[in-house]
Amino acid sequence: MRQILQNLKNGQIDLAEVPVPLEKKGFGLIRTRLSLVSAGTEKMLLDFGRSNLINKARQQPDKVRQVFEKVKTDGLMPTIDAVKSRLDTPLPLGYCNVGTLIKSQGAEFIQAGLIPGSRVVSNGPHAEIVRVPRLLCAHIPDNVSDETAAFTVMGAIALQGIRLAAPTIGETVAVSGLGLIGQLTVQILKANGCRVIGIDINPERCRLAEQYGAQTVDLSSGRDPVEFVSALTRDVGVDAVLITAATTSNEPVHQAAQMCAQRGRIVLVGVTGLQLSRADFYEKELTFQVSCSYGPGRYDSQYEEQGRDYPQGFVRWTEQRNFEAVLALMADGKINVDALITHRYAFEQASDAYDLISSGREAYMGIVLTYDHATKVNDMPRVSLSHPVMESNSNRPVIGMLGAGLFAGRILLPALAKCDCRRKLIVSSGGVSGTHLGTQFGFECSGTSSREIFQDSDINTVFVTTRHDNHADFVIQALDSGKHVFCEKPLCLTSEELNQIIQTYKTHQGNRHGCSLVMVGFNRRFSPLIQKIKTLLNGRSAPLNMMMNVNAGRIPGDHWTQDVKTGGGRLIGEACHFIDLLFFICGSQIVHKHLMVMGDTQRDTFSIQLRFEDGSIGMINYFANGHNSFPKEKLQVSCAGRMLEMDNFRSLKSWGWKGVKNSKLWRQNKGHAEEIGQYLEAISTGKPAPISFDEICQVTRHTIELAETLTSEVRI
Repeated sequence: MRQILQNLKNGQIDLAEVPVPLEKKGFGLIRTRLSLVSAGTEKMLLDFGRSNLINKARQQPDKVRQVFEKVKTDGLMPTIDAVKSRLDTPLPLGYCNVGTLIKSQGAEFIQAGLIPGSRVVSNGPHAEIVRVPRLLCAHIPDNVSDETAAFTVMGAIALQGIRLAAPTIGETVAVSGLGLIGQLTVQILKANGCRVIGIDINPERCRLAEQYGAQTVDLSSGRDPVEFVSALTRDVGVDAVLITAATTSNEPVHQAAQMCAQRGRIVLVGVTGLQLSRADFYEKELTFQVSCSYGPGRYDSQYEEQGRDYPQGFVRWTEQRNFEAVLALMADGKINVDALITHRYAFEQASDAYDLISSGREAYMGIVLTYDHATKVNDMPRVSLSHPVMESNSNRPVIGMLGAGLFAGRILLPALAKCDCRRKLIVSSGGVSGTHLGTQFGFECSGTSSREIFQDSDINTVFVTTRHDNHADFVIQALDSGKHVFCEKPLCLTSEELNQIIQTYKTHQGNRHGCSLVMVGFNRRFSPLIQKIKTLLNGRSAPLNMMMNVNAGRIPGDHWTQDVKTGGGRLIGEACHFIDLLFFICGSQIVHKHLMVMGDTQRDTFSIQLRFEDGSIGMINYFANGHNSFPKEKLQVSCAGRMLEMDNFRSLKSWGWKGVKNSKLWRQNKGHAEEIGQYLEAISTGKPAPISFDEICQVTRHTIELAETLTSEVRI
């Protein structure tokens, strides 16, 4: 199927061939009939993409500060790589989609009366087939046309702003900015019994708003909106202002405050400068609020991805119920979009639509993309990329990659590209990131179904880089398929999963699958500086004292890695790295472990104490409450009157080792390339895996057992 993507690095628009999204429980696959270009949002993305790096930086000062902090801690080159990777990620455009439901998983769709063939509206992107969760799509009434329904999502944005302003019948409300959302706001306010004043610098948009019943102020004529409001309301002012403009200026907020009545309400729906004047708000006791997109539920993964609806008695209007309310207004004739549609383009001519937006050569408002249903859409879960098929032999690794996230794109795939291996298939759930990275790193195919990898007889090595809750299942499937498997940490999340992996591994030993090599991404032990530490400690007779400080930084509590069921939390998801690191350096069995967690709820700041069989001890201080500019990882090792200090995988200092010089690398090296290179070499040559299966299981079990003590940990 085809989808419109934008490259944020250069702003280029591409009509890309990508595999159809993977079917997923609670989601529906929708064949697009028509989609609406959000001229304001998509123009902003176009302008950002086509601007140079300096202008990009000016538009995102917070990100610039993060870049400088990363340079201080990780060095220049890793920071440049990270920025390039972010900018090189393709961005799907569009969020106003009308289509026909073709497939769904879960009873939620049937319970809502949505069956294959139903016409639905959703926030799906510009693509021939989209995958949308149940709570982000709504049934289209029979008397609402496709073109009208395409404005539903933008109507929901307008409606949510109105709900926050809470206007009542007879109140006077100003709408500042008369683009698409502004025009829809005018119509909904009129349907609510309000007197509406529209404000815009474009006279054509003012005339259009007048057709919908608004009195308007054309700023291009030099008219003062504050004076207009004062005269119209007999110096009382408006009851509320909805700002639907898109500008960097602070003037819309300032004007809104000046034209408001005592205790008026200002709601920002669009984008403006936010240097607020206290005097503007103080004397009138004005309220100011920013509206979040379509309404309650937006950006809540439990609502949008897991389908957990808010009880109607407690949250009357969610984003989906706002969709339905807008569709009801359309069905009743209260919202009319005919005059808002200025251009229509075939989906194949989408680049012309974006050229119109970026060039500004003629006026535009609603731009509709139409999709030809007579044309058969490629609905296969795999598409061929432009790279030629490579010859392979029985010993050469043939790679199937599961997952195509930022880590895979920045770290694993560049390392794979330097190795002698055949890169056959990369799989991502939505198909976009896999196709992009597959093209960039020489894969033959991109897909969306994991079955394609396990059933492909050519593929003998599986890389698992998906979310953590899938790791155990994919590792077991790889072993059952007789394939080698590299699993980015962690190996699994629970003791039960670990036992299943061990049993599967043992079951296949000695039969035709017995040669499978299991590897987990414990890359830090492969770092050149860690390897030097290990060499210096070889032959020691005294025990070690090891201290590992990890300034991990804060991750929001609603991030998937913090979810115990999905990511395992940071203890399982990340601390396993450092347990393995100390285990490797010491070279002795862990005989005792203890966990201390800070506070009652902050479970990503903790200390792990380890005791080893040879008498060595280790402490891992993993904290999320440190400063970003402080080095992220620092290791100190003392032994028999001598010390070593590794700073952030960039430098190594020693005290007490005669003839040993301090080391400093040109760039940070955490051992990813060395790890992958050694693993693929082991597959090619028949050598054992770089980390034994027993060591991997030991570290994993110790990590899981520590996590299981969280209910009874000692708190400080």
